[in-house]
Amino acid sequence: MRIAVDISLYPLDADYAPPIKDFIERLNRQPGLTVETNAMSTQVAGEHDRVFAVLAEETRRTFAGDARAVFVMKVLGGQPSPAERG
Repeated sequence: MRIAVDISLYPLDADYAPPIKDFIERLNRQPGLTVETNAMSTQVAGEHDRVFAVLAEETRRTFAGDARAVFVMKVLGGQPSPAERG
């Protein structure tokens, strides 16, 4: 089953940009995922198990760093409707 996850990362540090950029770069290096980024969040799409395995790994790496951080995630699952498929 394919899913999409909308993720926002909020590092609790005045120098917040580098951890966000690093997280996005790591997601982009993962095979089997589609990653799209905008000014507010990053959308990651792929097979359910693969997406959550990558998020477990990459959020763990972020939390293991020196600064604390908050992730906000929304998950969309299920099959797209005919209108969504175009």
